[in-house]
Amino acid sequence: MTAAPKLKRYYVIDFDSTFSKIETLEELLAISLKGNKGRDEIMKGIKEITNAAMEGRLSFAESLEKRMALMKSNKKDVETLVRLLKKNVTPSFARNKKFFKEFGGDVLIFSGAFKEFILPIVKAYGIPEKNVFANTFLYDKKGNIVGYDKKNPLAQKGGKVIQLKNLKLDGEIFVIGDGHSDYELRESGLASKFFAFTENVSRKSVVEKADHVIPTFDEFLYINALPMAHSYPKNRLKVLLLENIHPDAVERFKKEGYGIETMAKSIGEDELCEKIKDVAVLGIRSKTELTKKVLEKANKLMAVGAFCIGTNQIDLAECSRRGIPVFNAPYSNTRSVVELVIGEIIMLMRKVFDKSVKLHGGVWDKSAKNCFEIRGKKLGIIGYGNIGSQLSVVAESLGMEVYFYDIVEKLSIGNAQKCASMEELLRKCDVVAVHVDGQPRNKNIISERELAMMKDGSLLLNLSRGFVIDIPALAKSIKSGKLAGAAIDVYPREPKSNDEKFASELQNLPNVILSPHIGGSTEEAQKNIGEFVSSKIVDFINAGNTYLSVNIPNIQLPALKDAHRFIHIHHNSPGVLAHINGVLAKHKINILGQYLKTDETIGYVITDVSKEYDNAVINELKNVPHTIKFRVLY
Repeated sequence: MTAAPKLKRYYVIDFDSTFSKIETLEELLAISLKGNKGRDEIMKGIKEITNAAMEGRLSFAESLEKRMALMKSNKKDVETLVRLLKKNVTPSFARNKKFFKEFGGDVLIFSGAFKEFILPIVKAYGIPEKNVFANTFLYDKKGNIVGYDKKNPLAQKGGKVIQLKNLKLDGEIFVIGDGHSDYELRESGLASKFFAFTENVSRKSVVEKADHVIPTFDEFLYINALPMAHSYPKNRLKVLLLENIHPDAVERFKKEGYGIETMAKSIGEDELCEKIKDVAVLGIRSKTELTKKVLEKANKLMAVGAFCIGTNQIDLAECSRRGIPVFNAPYSNTRSVVELVIGEIIMLMRKVFDKSVKLHGGVWDKSAKNCFEIRGKKLGIIGYGNIGSQLSVVAESLGMEVYFYDIVEKLSIGNAQKCASMEELLRKCDVVAVHVDGQPRNKNIISERELAMMKDGSLLLNLSRGFVIDIPALAKSIKSGKLAGAAIDVYPREPKSNDEKFASELQNLPNVILSPHIGGSTEEAQKNIGEFVSSKIVDFINAGNTYLSVNIPNIQLPALKDAHRFIHIHHNSPGVLAHINGVLAKHKINILGQYLKTDETIGYVITDVSKEYDNAVINELKNVPHTIKFRVLY
């Protein structure tokens, strides 16, 4: 029995707000009205007419006539519009020229807009002129637009249906568009399927009637097994961002086309176990705990973004075991923290907060007693990393003598002097600022013993981790007068949201500044963090770059050009690379470039290959012994 011949398939694509990001007649009118005092009011009217037509509240023929009545344009305006349209092809269409190169002859552009400005755009994608069906302008001798060809089927009511009937196409017809007139092709029975395109605009009345809703053209190509620029539609990659991640990060992920869910607060382990199912990228700050239990539910997790400095809230070992890179922002909020530390040192030295509270209560306490300049005072910095070293520079510029202690050998900056021990620093300094990381060894490094070593009347600041200072012991030192004051920004237990009540032994003590973990909470810092972490995650997903990941071997790769990239994360065991290359050799696959980096537990191999290979090789590479994760990029 002979199989039935495969039907020829045609792809009918709308232009405005589909192939192009913009509504063309609106833009043409805006160009022609430049300098017109009534421009805004006219534009508001034309937008309403456009929306009414797209949603089916007004026939297209009526809307076209109403819009053209407002038109006072000419050929030069059309040329300006063409230049604008070339920059405003919808991104998912623009990146998929490969599809148009192969199937351009099967693509039909159906539009109620005008061929004069559509044709120069779509011809660049290999769509022939005979496949472009649109309206045409009428011009006077001076090149002014005076009307349009009303006999054109696309100028009439139900124009797209009339035009498609006239073509008498034999085969499957897939329609892609954002408006009611596009759906009418399916409703009429002429089209096999209607795909509601929502990358630029989503109309509920249209989406509800669609066979498929496609957020991007990549999604259309993927579900129909057609050639596409990306190995996987990005709209299928779900991003979950918790704890008020900066809008710039959200925008970066949106620009990439990911599906995004945001929450303003952190959530508990059980809720996160439910939320993380099907999530590809998780973005958190310092309050959300990413535990082994949560990671066991993260069946599709590709990467984690810690939109902060620390990562002690994340089970890094479990992330590594599962081949999930974690990216943080070790440098992005340094300046913000340093400025707050300097400000708090000055406020504590001058007892400004206590005097302010008294003044709010009507008490005038003008006195210089026990109030000092910071110039000439000794600042001790425990932890001489990014923040500690920059604090050293700023404090010295203000006239302070700087001492530091770090368990790792560090070169001093400027005139800062290294102490041989933390005890030496505590005994010597007037002000002590703690800037250590979140390692368990740092728990209660400042406790009753260390507080007793400090100079009488000295100050203590902690803007690092909440568990590094014994809070009851500090409260006791303040009450006894041993310490003259303290500034604390982080706590052993912190509220998960602004709605939860805060309690501490340090409340209502004299000359104690309490701040709600805001050391890095400036617009500049959060913007920098949002940009930095999101860019690292995008680089990893798009190209496999793990540079500055805190738990996966770091590889910084060249751009991927005319090749497929195999991403292979595995347990660091002998022979894995040889096995990978054995599979490639068996299938006679040409290696264009290969990159390997390992640490004591994880190996990361990137292999760029020519595009000609049997798909069976993918299954073999996935089953290489010790494989954790494997994916293909192109």
